[in-house]
Amino acid sequence: MVLLDYIINLSIFSLLVSTPLVIRSFINLKPLKQVHLGVGLYGGIVSVILVMLSFQQEGYSYDIRYAPVILVFAYFGPVPGIITGIFALTSRLFSSGHWTPAIIGWTTIIIGFCLIHLYTKHLTAVKKCIILYGAYLVIYIINVPIIFNAFRDKPFFHFQYLLFVMLGVIIGVLLIESYVKLHRLNNRLSDMYKLVESSESKYRLIAENTSDLIMLMDKEQSISYLSPSHEIAIGFPINDLERSGLFTLVHPDDVTMFRHSIMRMFEQKESQTMEFRLRHKEGHWIEFESRCMPVRGENEAIENIVLISRDISERKKSEEILLQSEKLSIVGELAAGVAHEIRNPLTTIKGFVQLYKAENSSIEYNDLLLSELERIEAITSELLTLGKPQAIQLDRTNVRELIENTLELLSPQAIMNNIQFNLKFEETPFIVTAEKNQLKQVFLNILKNAIEAMPNGGDVHIHLNKGLLDECVISIQDQGCGIPEELLPRLGEPFYSLKEKGTGLGIMICHKILKQHHGSITYKSQIQQGTIVEIKLPLAS
Repeated sequence: MVLLDYIINLSIFSLLVSTPLVIRSFINLKPLKQVHLGVGLYGGIVSVILVMLSFQQEGYSYDIRYAPVILVFAYFGPVPGIITGIFALTSRLFSSGHWTPAIIGWTTIIIGFCLIHLYTKHLTAVKKCIILYGAYLVIYIINVPIIFNAFRDKPFFHFQYLLFVMLGVIIGVLLIESYVKLHRLNNRLSDMYKLVESSESKYRLIAENTSDLIMLMDKEQSISYLSPSHEIAIGFPINDLERSGLFTLVHPDDVTMFRHSIMRMFEQKESQTMEFRLRHKEGHWIEFESRCMPVRGENEAIENIVLISRDISERKKSEEILLQSEKLSIVGELAAGVAHEIRNPLTTIKGFVQLYKAENSSIEYNDLLLSELERIEAITSELLTLGKPQAIQLDRTNVRELIENTLELLSPQAIMNNIQFNLKFEETPFIVTAEKNQLKQVFLNILKNAIEAMPNGGDVHIHLNKGLLDECVISIQDQGCGIPEELLPRLGEPFYSLKEKGTGLGIMICHKILKQHHGSITYKSQIQQGTIVEIKLPLAS
C-alpha cells in the first residue's frame, strides 16, 4: 500500500512539474519580466498540493513538499525558493500540529540553502540539486531524530521519508533537464533551418550574378547546372550549352586532359586545379583556370564535381613578363657559384703552367689543361643557354637526363654549402612532352631553395619514379629548417617569400610552368625536419 501511495504522489508531482514545460513548448510566450516571482508562486502551489496528498502509514505522515523547494532553489535562486518554502511551511502548519519543530526545521533548511547558494553560483543546476539535497539530508537528521527526538527508534521511517524526497528531486531534475535539452535542440534546429535557407538564398544570388563560371558535373560527365555567367563569358546561350555540352567548346588539345582530370578526381577524391581553353561564339579561344571540387554523397562516394572557372587571359600575359624577369634573376644568383667553379680550374691551370715553366720540360699536363678548359666552357655554355631567351617548343624530353644536368649545374653551389645530392630512380625511361628550358628552370628553383634552406649543409634526396595514371613523380627532400604548416597554402603567391631577400616569383613561376605542362606540385613540411616537394608530370604516350 505504501508503494502505491508513493507512486501516486510521484506521478502527480511529475505531472505538476511537466505541465508548465509542455505548455511552454507549444506556446511561444515572451519571457516574463517577473519570472522568478511566478516560479516561486507556482512552486508554492505545487508544495501545497503535495502536502494535501500526504498519506499516513502506521501513524507516520509522508509528503515530498521539500522536493520543489530544492528544485526551485537550484534552478532559480533563493528568492523564488523562499517563496516556495513559505507556501510549503504554511500548508504544513495548517495540516498538522507540532509547529515548533516544523518552523525551526524550515528556518534551518532555508538559511542553509541560502548560504549554499552563495558558494555554488558557478555550478550547474544538477550539481546544486545534489548539494542541496545533501544539506537537507544532514539538517533533517540533526533536527528530527537527534534534537527533537522524533521517532528515534524508527530509523526505517526516516529512511523511507528521505528516499521519498530524493526520488521526487531526481524525477524533477530529469524532467527539467530533458526539457532544457530538447528546447536547446529545437532552437538549434530552428536556427539551422533559417541559416540553411539564408545560405541557399545567398549562394543562389552569388551563383546567378558572379562573373566566374560555375558548373556541376556528374559521374557520366554530363552537366546538370551551368551558371548564367557562361553566356556572358563565351557568348553561347545556356540552353544551347546544356543541349550540346561544354566539351564541344573545349580546345581539341585540351579535351583529353580535361576528361582525364575529371575521371581522376572521381577516383582519387581530391580537388584539383586545371587550365583549359574554351571557344567563344565569335571564334577566338579564351583561357580559363578551373578549381574543381568533388562533392561527396552517401558512403563517402563522389557523386558530383563543382567546377569554378575564371578567365585568366590577361593574367597569362602578365605571367609571361614575370617569367622572363625571373630567368634573369636566376642567372644573376647563379653567377657567384659559377664564378667560384671557374676559379677552381683556373687555379689548377695556373699551378700546372707555373710548374711547366719551372721545369721547362713536360707535356704530360696538356690533356689535364684541356680538360679543365673544356669544363669551364661547358659551365659557361650552360649559363649562356639559361640566360638567353628561348622560343617555347614542346619536345619529348627525358626527365632523368634533365635532372642530372641540373644537378651538375648546381654542384658548385652545393659543394660550397657542404651539400650532397642523392639521386635515385627506377630503371625505366621517363619521357615527357615539355619545353626543356622551362622544366630545367623549375628544378633549378626547387633545388636552389633546398640548398638555401640548409646553411649548415646536409643531403638533398631526389627520387624519380612512375606514379599512378601514367605520371612521372619527382620527389625532392631536404634536411632544412622546414616551413610552418599554416604557410604552405600561400606558397606560389606572387611576391610572397619566406626568404629575407626573396621576391616570391620563383615558386610562382614553377606553379605556372607545371600547369602549362598539365603537371602539379605539392609540399609537405615540418619545422626542423625538412621539406618534401613532389612534382608530377604526365608521361608522353
